[in-house]
Amino acid sequence: MGARRALHFVFKVGDRGRSARFYRELLGMSVLRHEEFEEGCKASCNGPYDGKWSKTMVGYGPEDNHFVAELTYNYGIGEYRLGNDFLGITLVSSQAVSNAKKMGWPLKEVTTGIFEAEAPGGYKFYLEDKEQLEQDPVLKVTLGVSDLQKSVNYWSDLLGMKIYEKDEGKQRALLGYADNQCKLELKTVGGAVDHGTAFGRIAFSCAKEELPNIEALMKKENQKILTPLVSLDTPGKATVQVIILADPDGHEICFVGDEAFRDLSKVDPNGDKLLDDAMAADNSDKWFAAQKMKKASA
Repeated sequence: MGARRALHFVFKVGDRGRSARFYRELLGMSVLRHEEFEEGCKASCNGPYDGKWSKTMVGYGPEDNHFVAELTYNYGIGEYRLGNDFLGITLVSSQAVSNAKKMGWPLKEVTTGIFEAEAPGGYKFYLEDKEQLEQDPVLKVTLGVSDLQKSVNYWSDLLGMKIYEKDEGKQRALLGYADNQCKLELKTVGGAVDHGTAFGRIAFSCAKEELPNIEALMKKENQKILTPLVSLDTPGKATVQVIILADPDGHEICFVGDEAFRDLSKVDPNGDKLLDDAMAADNSDKWFAAQKMKKASA
């Protein structure tokens, strides 16, 4: 198995303006690139919707060596129902804690020096009140599972992750592909995992030639493949190959060919402007208000 990288987590956002403010002004992330699409993604990147949508990548640095967030916005959908599948992202940034206090954004100290901040949509971020690391400050993504051992077996035995920690008492495990990458934490939720309609997706890259092998392994082990190996086009950018899997609890997992993804994910210096222009041109809120209607809840 070649080197694999943790890339990003996908969030569905109903309020693009407030979300942009949270990630840019509170967390202090940069817009790395912004893309608009006229129809739904072949790999359901925007969820089970076939209309106009946008993708905004935000993070603390280039996707080559930072774990980032992908904000997907479906025009016409104002909110999504949260489940117990996504339990939070933990990052180190005293600046984010300071920003939240200045902005009057609600903060809850959950343990000494760690604050919980809730992004629009209800997504939880845990902010360690320490000086931001020179390397990627995003430490881990935490997902809920129903059977810890079953999930650990899937992620380690089938997907090749290293087990860094396992605590049977606290029913949690920490896994990852490399010491210097964002880790995946699995925590038992004490019952079935509910994905709501806000369900996200975690993405990793691997060598392109490994993608058919991953697909073949999942078929052999009778594991769920949500989207068989497919090529995805982005207008004016590189075409990438992806396969979408589901773990035992239905968490969506994307593997993408690393070479083409590095080309696709180059930082666009116009990212901020493209996002701001798209938000300025989006009259959907005004239209719904004029009709005395609310945007759909997914």
